[in-house]
Amino acid sequence: MVERPEKRVLTGPDLKAFYKALSNPVRRDILSYLGAHGEANSTSVAQALGESTGTTSYHLRKLADLKLIAEIEERSAGRERWWKSLMTDIFTPPGLELTADEREAAVKIGALKMTHDLNLVVSAYAGYDSSAGWNQIHRSGLRMTKDQVATFVEEYQTLLRKYLNEPGDHPPDSRHMAVRLVVVPDEGHRPTLPDEPDEPDDD
Repeated sequence: MVERPEKRVLTGPDLKAFYKALSNPVRRDILSYLGAHGEANSTSVAQALGESTGTTSYHLRKLADLKLIAEIEERSAGRERWWKSLMTDIFTPPGLELTADEREAAVKIGALKMTHDLNLVVSAYAGYDSSAGWNQIHRSGLRMTKDQVATFVEEYQTLLRKYLNEPGDHPPDSRHMAVRLVVVPDEGHRPTLPDEPDEPDDD
């Protein structure tokens, strides 16, 4: 099992900078590239993304300022700098006091993530039959106390870490899989969805 990622609380002032990083497609692509390859220099990143080295170097430095990546100083020489992905578990605790613009940034971060996740859900259902088992969809319902919810999430995170690889160190037949957990009280009407794939239901 890979060493547990550093847990970092994203506080109010950081939210605006983090939103700016996530909302920029070049920075998102850089994070994805380093996550897949582990280490890379600014030239290889530029070639992979079809950007100039000046553009990627600028965005690499900005991502390093946010502590999402780090320079590999022992490999850097002159103007050629090497970078690595940092495995960081970033979260914002509930109830955090935020200014109006920080709250706006937090909402925008949530909207970015929601749009991405909704696209993933649509893709998972649309390609379910043809995915040869790669697409897995499970929906369940449980009755839990708040303490049980906290324990459930902790055990889920432990399970995730069991399958975690270091950036760039992946089995040759592996694919990047999107895994999402949403745990929320469901106390309203739940309509029956027709033609769903076979799924366990623990109600």
